[in-house]
Amino acid sequence: MFKMQPFCNVTVSYTHPGLNDTIYVEAWLPNEDDYNGRLQSLGGSGWTAGRFVLQYGGMINAVANGYASVTTDAGVPGDLTDWLFVSPGNLNTNALQNLGQVSLNDEAIIAKQLIKSFYGKAPSYSYWNGCSQGGRQGLKLAQQYPSAYDGIIAAAPGINWAEFFMNTIWPLFYMESTQQFPRGCELDEITSLAIASCDELDGVKDGIISDVDACRQSFDPFKQIGKSFHCSGTNSKIKISHAAAAVANASWSGPRFSDGRFMYYGFEIGTALSEVAPTKCTGDTCVGTRQDFAFAYQAFVNRKVTTELTNITARDFDTLYRNVKLLYASNLETNDIDLRDFRDAGGKMITFHGLADTAISPAGTLDYYNQVSDFTGNVTSFYKYYRVPALKHCWGGNGGQPEALFSQLRAWVENGTSPEDSPVVIAGLGNSTQQQIICPWPQTARFDGSCSAKNSTTCWSCKE
Repeated sequence: MFKMQPFCNVTVSYTHPGLNDTIYVEAWLPNEDDYNGRLQSLGGSGWTAGRFVLQYGGMINAVANGYASVTTDAGVPGDLTDWLFVSPGNLNTNALQNLGQVSLNDEAIIAKQLIKSFYGKAPSYSYWNGCSQGGRQGLKLAQQYPSAYDGIIAAAPGINWAEFFMNTIWPLFYMESTQQFPRGCELDEITSLAIASCDELDGVKDGIISDVDACRQSFDPFKQIGKSFHCSGTNSKIKISHAAAAVANASWSGPRFSDGRFMYYGFEIGTALSEVAPTKCTGDTCVGTRQDFAFAYQAFVNRKVTTELTNITARDFDTLYRNVKLLYASNLETNDIDLRDFRDAGGKMITFHGLADTAISPAGTLDYYNQVSDFTGNVTSFYKYYRVPALKHCWGGNGGQPEALFSQLRAWVENGTSPEDSPVVIAGLGNSTQQQIICPWPQTARFDGSCSAKNSTTCWSCKE
C-alpha cells in the first residue's frame, strides 16, 4: 500500500502546425521534498495512448514513490469510432501517426522541459513503464527515439499489429467457417485437463503451466474427446465434443491463410479458451459472438464506423489481413529488430509477457526477442525478456505479478546491476499462495524438490 502524495498537475496542449490536431500532455509533479529526481512516463492501453482511469492509477503509484509522472492522449479520443476516419472510407492518418509514434517523443521532450522548469534541473533518469499498447509504445521509443528514455518496461506489447489482431479474431472466424460452436464449459474443461497434465513439468504441482513448450508436445486436445465432466452452464454431466477439441487446437495453433500457410502464433496452452473463443448457447444450440468481426470489417475493410456484416470466407480473412497490414503497419507496428542505437545510447529495456494472455500471443513476443538477439548479439547486456506463467494480459490470472521488475530495471540503469531472477507470488492450489521466481529468457525456473523451505524463492533457480 502507498499513501497519496500531493502533486502539481501541469497539463499542456499543443498542435502540429497545419495538421489540425490538439494533443494534451499531463504531468503530475510531486512536491520538491518528495521528488526523487526521476521521470516515469506511463503507457496506454488498447487504442488509447493515455490519460485514462487505469493509467491514472499508475501515476498515483509513481507520484507516491517520488517520481514525476506524465501521460499523453496523442490527440485522439478514447472512443476509436470518434477519430479513426476523417470521413467514410478515409483514414485519419495524422491521428494514427500521432498515436503510433510522434506523440511519444513529443511527450518525452515536453515532460523533461516541465520538470526542468518546475524543479530547476532536468530529471536525473527517465523511465517508460507500459503494457499492451504501452508495451508497443515502449518498443517504438527504443526503436525510433532511442535517447528519449534511459530505461523502458515494454510488457505484453502489440508488436506485429496486423498479425496479433488477426489472432484475436481467429478463434471466432474458425468457429464460423467450420460451424463448430462448443460450449464454454467444454473449453474450460480442456484447459483444466491441460493444466492437470502439464502442471508438474517444472518439477512442482502448483496448478499452473510453466513449461508451455513441453506441454504443446505432450497434450493432445483430440484425445480428450468423449471425456465426461460436470458443465456449470447446463448443470449436468456432458462429454467433450470434437468441436471443442478442434476449436482448442485452432486457438493454440494460431491463424492460417486460406491456403493453409502460417500467419501468426496462437494463444498458449493454459489460456482461458472460453474467453478467446466465446459462444452463447440457447438449449442445445450455440453460436459464436461476432462483435470482433463487425469491428474488423468496419475498420479494416469497409473503412466505416457502421456497416452490415456479411459472411466471412477464408479469402475474406486473407483480405482482412492484407488491409490491416497495408493501412496500419507503418504507424503501429514495432517489429524493427535493430536496437543498436538504443543500446549505444545506454538504454536498458525489460519485456515481460504472461503465458495466459488472452489478448496478445506471447509466442510472438518471444519470436521478436529471439530475432533481436540473433541480429544484435549479446542482447542480454541491454534487453531482457521474462515469460510469466499463468499471468493474463498485463495482470490477473493465477500467475504472479512481476512487480519487482521496475526496481530491477532502475538498478540496471543506475548501478549496472543486471536483473536475473525476479520474485512472484502465484495463486496456488487450494487458495494458497506460493513464492516463486521468473527468469530471463532463455532460462526457465526450476524447482529443487529436495528443498526444505517449500514455499520460498530459495527453492527455485534459473536453468537453461
